[in-house]
Amino acid sequence: MQVAEIELYEILKEKIGDKEARTLVEYIETKVEKKLEEKKDILATKEDLANLKTELMVQIEKTRSDIIKWMFLFWIGQLASLIAILQIFFKR
Repeated sequence: MQVAEIELYEILKEKIGDKEARTLVEYIETKVEKKLEEKKDILATKEDLANLKTELMVQIEKTRSDIIKWMFLFWIGQLASLIAILQIFFKR
């Protein structure tokens, strides 16, 4: 029993008796453990968070490299357009 459970047990023991207080505290403890077990799959662990952080960093790096690639392609397109416009302008 933990401190809170012991305190609850002591309070209940005075009100309802030793055996009943112990039974009630054990019942509450069982219910709490059952609920925690049900929620365990939903809750994130430190390992889950570490894996998510790794996946996120990989995704950020991939996105960053894609942005740089498209920026260079845009600059090359702009330069080609400028050269074509200047050639047309100076041929006249």
